[in-house]
This record gives sequence, structure tokens and C-alpha cells, in this order.
Amino acid sequence: MSTASLPRYLFTGRFLQVLRHLPSFARLYWRLFRDRRVSILPKAVLVLTLVYVMSPFDVIPDFIPVIGEMDDVAIVLFGLWLFIRLCPPQAVRETVRDIAARAENRG
Repeated sequence: MSTASLPRYLFTGRFLQVLRHLPSFARLYWRLFRDRRVSILPKAVLVLTLVYVMSPFDVIPDFIPVIGEMDDVAIVLFGLWLFIRLCPPQAVRETVRDIAARAENRG
């Protein structure tokens, strides 16, 4: 397989950095989901995004090469982005600081 067909960012430290931070992103979403300051709308967006991932329904069927999988990725990324955008900024900042401080203390 030629590397020319793969996205360039896969060979940079940025991709590995994102992978390394996935547990922190999961903690962020979970804590914000449980935060009382976050209204029901962002929580519903997050739940609907997760339901979409687990459901057999697809906007574009997966048997269509590349595009079938990419629509799933795009919808999940949009749902996660929208969840954070709809959360109160102060709650997001406090949660991010807390997760970062705990990560520093662990090593």
C-alpha cells in the first residue's frame, strides 16, 4: 500500500497527540453530561449522537465505499462539537482545567 493514498496528518505527531488525549475527551463529555449546569438540550444532542452510532440506520449506506463510513464520522464529530458548543462555557472551562490538573498529578 502506498502512503500517497493516506491522509498526510496520519504521519504527523498531531494525529498521535489526538489519540493520546482520547481518554481526556471521554472524561470531558462524561463529566459535562453529568453536570447540573448543562441543560437538557446538549445532553439530548449527545445521547442522539450515541444512538445514531449504535443504530443500524445510516444516512448513506456503509456499502458505498469510503463515503458510507465518512458520513458516520462527520455526524459523530458534528454531534460532539455541538454538545460542547451548547454547554455553558464556564462549565466547559472548569471541567477542562480539572481534567488537565488531574492528568498532571498522575504524571
